Amino acid sequence: METQNLTVLDEFILMGITDRPELQAPLFGLFLIIYSTSVVGNLGMIILTKVDSRLQTPMYFFLRHLAFTDLGYSTTVGPKMLVNFVVDHNTISYYFCAIQLAFFLVFIISELFILSAMSYDRYVAICNPLLYPVLMSQRICQLLVAVPYLYSTFVSLLVTVKIFNLPFCGYNVISHFYCDSLPLLPLLCSNTHEIGMIILILAGFDLISSLLIVLMSYLLILASILRMNSAEGRHKAFSTCGSHLTVVIVFYGTLIFMYVQPESSHSFDGDKVASIFYTLVIPMLNPLIYSLRNKDVKCALQAVWKKLGHLFS
Repeated sequence: METQNLTVLDEFILMGITDRPELQAPLFGLFLIIYSTSVVGNLGMIILTKVDSRLQTPMYFFLRHLAFTDLGYSTTVGPKMLVNFVVDHNTISYYFCAIQLAFFLVFIISELFILSAMSYDRYVAICNPLLYPVLMSQRICQLLVAVPYLYSTFVSLLVTVKIFNLPFCGYNVISHFYCDSLPLLPLLCSNTHEIGMIILILAGFDLISSLLIVLMSYLLILASILRMNSAEGRHKAFSTCGSHLTVVIVFYGTLIFMYVQPESSHSFDGDKVASIFYTLVIPMLNPLIYSLRNKDVKCALQAVWKKLGHLFS
């Protein structure tokens, strides 16, 4: 055991999504399209909500940061995964693995609490519209995104430093397509109980606390909508929440599937499928959901297309 403890790893081998050679090319094409769509959609959303005068409200300020976190964690995972489809050896260096884990945790945790902030924004807009300019001032909005970024950076550094300060054994095969905390734990030589508990407690706190904020916000929104006398008012209130509610259900549903399933049915293959969905598919879907379901975003997009059409005509 002492000999194993002294083993110094300089790289890991990623098992990837599949080991079937005939699926490598089709999956590469599929995920290249998904990732490219995600990059274009999220970059477009960031630029659109920054430059269009109609999208300078707290709701679109949070949407811009949601697009930034989507772009962040999909880019942390996507390019390396695509490279692994076309190379013979799916390796990742020791230090790049640590960097990938750190950035992935920053973006994924930030997204949880940005979605919570968006829920709170919708609650204030519908339940306290007269106080909305005060409760959702520019300074408060900046605080509601700054705190998640700072907190997620702290958690990311804590988990990453804890894992990579422990000795790894000679076995260096990660049962995943990117460096995530749980697949790295079986490769450690020392007792992983402490770091395992830290990951479990932090993941539970992040998921439950952010989900509680979302649920409380929407329960209060629902109660407020049901008290409205006007059918038109109820429809307008529901429509302002539709896009965000769709994103929340898809994102939290995937995370709950991953982390709240019984130990007996837990498998790394199931985790891979869920991970593909929330690291690549959801970042592609979010801009599409907001583009298709949100009238202001659709109008802004149409205005941009018209300007581009005049420019090139």
